[in-house]
Amino acid sequence: MEQVDDSALRNIILGRIRERGAIPFVDFMAACLYEPGLGYYTSPGRKVGAEGDFYTSINVHRVFGRLVAREICRMWEVMGSPAPFEVVEAGAGHGQLAKDVLDTIRELNGELYAILSFRLVEAEPSLAEVQRQFLADHLPKLSWSTPADLAEGRLRFTGCLYSNELIDSFPVHLVEMTPEGLREVYVAAAGDRFAETLEPPSTPELEGYLARLGVTLDPGQRAEINLNAVRWLASVATALQRGFVLTIDYGYLAPELYGPMRRNGTLLCYWRHTIEEDPYVRVGKQDMTTHVDFTTLMTQGEPLGLKKAWYGEQYRFLVAAGMMEEMMALEAAATTEEERLKIRLTLKKLVLPDGGMGDTFKVLVQAKGVENPRLLCMRDWGKLF
Repeated sequence: MEQVDDSALRNIILGRIRERGAIPFVDFMAACLYEPGLGYYTSPGRKVGAEGDFYTSINVHRVFGRLVAREICRMWEVMGSPAPFEVVEAGAGHGQLAKDVLDTIRELNGELYAILSFRLVEAEPSLAEVQRQFLADHLPKLSWSTPADLAEGRLRFTGCLYSNELIDSFPVHLVEMTPEGLREVYVAAAGDRFAETLEPPSTPELEGYLARLGVTLDPGQRAEINLNAVRWLASVATALQRGFVLTIDYGYLAPELYGPMRRNGTLLCYWRHTIEEDPYVRVGKQDMTTHVDFTTLMTQGEPLGLKKAWYGEQYRFLVAAGMMEEMMALEAAATTEEERLKIRLTLKKLVLPDGGMGDTFKVLVQAKGVENPRLLCMRDWGKLF
C-alpha cells in the first residue's frame, strides 16, 4: 500500500479521542471528509476525473449536463415560467456540471436564461475562484453560498436545486446488530492507530430510523444510517419556496439497501480509482462514501412538502430527457465513422444497465408547490423509440 503523509489530521483526531474518549464513527468520518483545510473535501486538489480518485457522470460526457438542463427547462415551463427562477447546485465541485447546464439553457431556452440566476454551494473554499474562472462567460448569473448557509436557513428561492453524487459523501453513523441489540461503532485510539469498539447508540434516532423503515438487521450485520441526509433534506425543503429537488446518486430503496445480502453495509473508500475497504488509512486523503437510502428521502420529504414526482434508474431518466436526440445530433456533427463509434461507446457508459452507471445510479425528483408536473423523465418509453 502506497504511504501518504496523513499525520496532521490523524494527530488531530487522535488528540480528540484521547481527550474525550472514543467517538462515534460519524464524527471520525466527518473529520476525514470535512475538517477545515485538512478533510478530503475541504482541502485543495482535484478529486474527480483522471487526476483525482473517482469519476462521476459529468466526466463521461457533457451530454449528461445537457440532459439535466433539458429537464430544468421543462421544470420552469410546468411551473408557469416564473421569474425570478434560481437553479442551485449543491456540491458544485470545479463547476463542470454547472457549465454544461448553463451552456445548454442559454442555447435551448434564451427566455429562461435571461431571467435565470445560478447559485453554487460548495464546502471547499478555494473552489469558488476556480468556478469563477471556469464559468466566466456566465458570471453575471452566478452567486455563491456555503453548505452552512443552506443548513442554517439563510437561503430562500423558487426554482430547482440539484445534486450529483452529494448525499453519498455525508458522514454516517455505523451500526451493528449484536446479541445484546443494536450497537454503534465508535472509534478509539490504539497508539498512533485507530481501533473500533461497539457501544450503545449515541442517539435514539438510530433505532428509530430502522424501525420507521421496518428494518431488522441480522446478527452480525453492519449498516450505515445517514441522519445527515435527513437534516440536509429538511434544510432544502425550508429554502425551496416552490419548485423541484433533483437528486442523482448511487443507492437503493431501503429493502435492498438493508437486506441480509449487505452484511457489511456499503461503506467504501476510493484512492486513485481503486477501492479501499479500510477507512482508517490515508486519513483525509481518500474519499469515503456510502449508498443512499432513497426510501427515506422520499418518506421524509413528504411531510416537508417535497412530494415524489419521479424515481428511477439514471438510464431511464437520461433517455426520457432526450438522450437519443443528443446522440443523433453528436453523430450528425461527427466527420468520421471512428468519431461516431467513439461517441456511441462513451455515451453507453451513462446508460448501460447491469452494473454500469445506468442502473447503479438513481434519480429522484421531488416537487414542492407544483401539482402533477409533466416532466421529461415521465415520458412514455413506448413513444421514445
